[in-house]
Amino acid sequence: MVAVHLIEGPVGAGKSTLAGRMAGELGVPWLDLDDWMVTLFSPDRPAEGFMPWYAARKARCIEQIWTVTERLLAAGIGPVLELGLVQRADRAAFYDRVDRAGCDLVVHVLDVPRDVRLERVRHRNTEQGRTFKMAVSDEIFEIADAAWEAPDDIERETRHIHLVSG
Repeated sequence: MVAVHLIEGPVGAGKSTLAGRMAGELGVPWLDLDDWMVTLFSPDRPAEGFMPWYAARKARCIEQIWTVTERLLAAGIGPVLELGLVQRADRAAFYDRVDRAGCDLVVHVLDVPRDVRLERVRHRNTEQGRTFKMAVSDEIFEIADAAWEAPDDIERETRHIHLVSG
């Protein structure tokens, strides 16, 4: 059966690095929410009221990414998805969607200490290397970090979750 690989974790954990490597190894597409957000919406990003603006566009992008995913699944291809589903409820809704599609789901959750992640984000902002998509200020790091909800016991027991430390 075709499997969707979902990469999740807090900001700066290494999701893009893992997703890119995994997609290359599996020979499948990598669909990354940040790519869509930067390409479609970065020029229009407001100076204030960022979070409601972001949430609405993120939801629309995830809908479109899922449409592309369904087409890939119909062709027998299970993509690697990096969707920024930082809250358990969002992941649960996505899990239900995958279940309805009748495919396997493997969730890869990165677990990296906060201080390491903050340093990575600051370095990425300066270096602007291959995983750089947008600058993440310390303020945005704090907001994103606070929003992250690691899988709880129920999620870990009911889903095929690989914890990846780094």
